[in-house]
Amino acid sequence: MVTTAVLIRSTYPAGESVQEFGSFREAERMAGRLSEAGFPVQRVRVVGTGLRAEPATARPDKTGPDKAGRHKTRAALLGAGLGAWLGMLTGLVLGLFIAGPAWLSVLLGGLLIGAFLGGLTGLLTHWAVDKRTDHAGTSVIRVQRFAVEVDPA
Repeated sequence: MVTTAVLIRSTYPAGESVQEFGSFREAERMAGRLSEAGFPVQRVRVVGTGLRAEPATARPDKTGPDKAGRHKTRAALLGAGLGAWLGMLTGLVLGLFIAGPAWLSVLLGGLLIGAFLGGLTGLLTHWAVDKRTDHAGTSVIRVQRFAVEVDPA
């Protein structure tokens, strides 16, 4: 993609800027006009300038006394669900080696033990990571202007 030149610009030779535009679409049109005029398109690139990063969007579990408990509960429930699946799978595999109706108790035992251990793991993981990641969202890089550059002949 043409706009990746911004991230690794030091790897490209310095080009001569033809014109700057407010949108990528306008810069693409200018590159198209250069191509239609017979200019070698391999020597044209569109470079984003004026980069700025937008901050994270929110702090989900620090905004109120009620919300912190919900996130811990959600982490524990997700862990319990995953643990239940893994426990049930383990119970099924072990149940292959047990004859009679006892395999059902092995399956149920695996499901319950897996749910308990998975919930505990989810809660402990949330507790350990919660101190470092107390925000939601990601930063987004925005480009203010797009310059059409050509390599010197």
